[in-house]
Amino acid sequence: MIRIEDTEVTGFKAALRGMRNPKNSWDKYDTVFEIKDPVLEPIVLETPVIGPNDLKLATALSKGTDDHSKFLRMITVNCDITAPLYWWKEMDTYKVGTVADSCSTMHKIAEKEFTIDDFSHEHLLSDAAWITWDDQDYSNSAIECLYDTVSILNAYRDQYLETKEKIYWWQLIQLLPSSYNQKRTWQGNYQVLKRIYFARKDHKLDEWHSFCDWILTLPYAKELFHIDDVEN
Repeated sequence: MIRIEDTEVTGFKAALRGMRNPKNSWDKYDTVFEIKDPVLEPIVLETPVIGPNDLKLATALSKGTDDHSKFLRMITVNCDITAPLYWWKEMDTYKVGTVADSCSTMHKIAEKEFTIDDFSHEHLLSDAAWITWDDQDYSNSAIECLYDTVSILNAYRDQYLETKEKIYWWQLIQLLPSSYNQKRTWQGNYQVLKRIYFARKDHKLDEWHSFCDWILTLPYAKELFHIDDVEN
């Protein structure tokens, strides 16, 4: 499970202006950021309309090396991402040019009662699996195991809230499954997202497929990342 909310994309004006600096070609700058009216106040466009001159240069530069496509770093993306810890562990690979502020498990893990929906569980089986351990036979389904874990976490949470003894807090920290969904406010840029897309679009985790689909909804991502060229 992954949820991406409150997406903001900024920096197009500086990025497109700056990409023209090396050849002093500012006279060809043709992107529209606002609609001017002789009577009313100018209307600022939520998404700029990149002109043909700017788009031609931007797509040419973005097709090159990191040095040539460095203007993409100036296009900044902010969003809120809620995803399981096992996905965040992989997302943390992309540390260059990114920032993340997360909800704290250290400080807030006992803030609310645990529910099954605090965890990603869409692929857990409801069919029982038989195992033998220490000469004893047991059967339980994967989803039942998660329900049991949630119950145990809530039991230790109650003890921690009642006693404030740290030993019960440790039970919450060390028993918490990696499927626990954590929210982070994440900041990256188009160059990082371009790398992520091509590195993760065929990954086995569903969360990466959803994340890459989201990348393609960002303004001009398909053109600047040359998605059609690569996939065709």
